[in-house]
Amino acid sequence: MHVLLNGFLRFRATAFQGQAARYRKLAFTGQNPRAAVIACCDSRVDPQAIFSAGPGDLFVIRNVANLVPPYHPNADYHGTSAALEFAVRRLRVPNLIVMGHTGCGGIRALLDGDTDSDFLGNWMRIAEDVRERVAQEPDPAAAAEREAARQSLRNLATFPWVRERLDAGDLRLFACLFDITAGDLHLLDVQGRLRTVSPELIRSLVPDGE
Repeated sequence: MHVLLNGFLRFRATAFQGQAARYRKLAFTGQNPRAAVIACCDSRVDPQAIFSAGPGDLFVIRNVANLVPPYHPNADYHGTSAALEFAVRRLRVPNLIVMGHTGCGGIRALLDGDTDSDFLGNWMRIAEDVRERVAQEPDPAAAAEREAARQSLRNLATFPWVRERLDAGDLRLFACLFDITAGDLHLLDVQGRLRTVSPELIRSLVPDGE
């Protein structure tokens, strides 16, 4: 723990001091993030670092395997759905990004059919169809990482207030995959194919001024 606390002291003396005015403005005016990112809670994958984002830029929702459950309101505890609702309805984020990554332990648990757990196995049932779809792939884990991100995109569209904003044209959905080993970021198209982010790819995208 002392390593973490010493890390805080370094942050307080350097990074915070360098952006103290920005933090003060955010404290008084509130947050207006440019995107909500549904990412894995894996300690190797930090959306803030990967996107070179600063304070207030991203509303980050993290869980095992960056999954979005389908819309299913009831009296259970829905941490991911509640955070998603806050981002879409309260903060009015213009972009929702599902960000998967290579070497995902949650995806491995899915493929292994983890049953010896109190919560993990049931959580991974969100992507149980993925296991069947990738069973014959040469690299089932890599295929499942892509398919799980696509499944989460489909599930996002089941939320009525997400669909309403999509239909209005003021919300966009994206999926990407971060390669931990190579440091590459790949965008996923609707067919599940990967396009590596590069200056050329960025120039080919429709400019959005963000």
